[in-house]
Amino acid sequence: MEEMQREYLPILIFLALAIGLGLVLMLSAVILAVRNPDPEKISAYECGFNAFDDARMKFDVRFYLVSILFIIFDLEIAFLFPWAVAFQDLSDLGFWSMMVFLAVLTVGFAYEWKKGALEWA
Repeated sequence: MEEMQREYLPILIFLALAIGLGLVLMLSAVILAVRNPDPEKISAYECGFNAFDDARMKFDVRFYLVSILFIIFDLEIAFLFPWAVAFQDLSDLGFWSMMVFLAVLTVGFAYEWKKGALEWA
């Protein structure tokens, strides 16, 4: 039983240090934080317009275009990481499949860029 306690001692020490550091950081933020909020700072912000306005108001669709672009390129990274990890074990088909995938995404990105989906002016 004592040997098992000795094996778990580093984990318990690390856990105690992590909890202690977390508490110290949270308490220091509460004590040292500047408290002079203005209405702009504490207002809700979502998709470029106030959250509690009329639901039928017009809004700029570019917010959604940028979010869709983010999701597309986020998924690209999700596919690229396991591909890169297993790169040494892949055949030529695996390599060229990823090159086709990247080419399609690059063409899509160039199309969006040319159409002005990334410009805010």
